[in-house]
Amino acid sequence: MAKIADLKTKTDDQLNDELAQLKKEQFNLRFQSATGQLEKPSRVKEVRRTIAQIKTLKTERASASAEG
Repeated sequence: MAKIADLKTKTDDQLNDELAQLKKEQFNLRFQSATGQLEKPSRVKEVRRTIAQIKTLKTERASASAEG
C-alpha cells in the first residue's frame, strides 16, 4: 500500500498513471470476487483506500493552485 508521503512526492502525471493502474486492478479484483477466485480480500480495501488518497491529493493540489 502506498503511503501518503510517497504519493505527495509524485507529480500529477505520475498520480494519474497510478490512479489508472489502480482502477484497472480494482476492476480485476471485483471480477475475481464475483467469480470466487479472490485470494487476498484485504487487497480490495487497500486499493480502494489508495484511490481515495490519490483523489484527495489531486483535489488539494487543484484548490491550492486556484488560490495562489
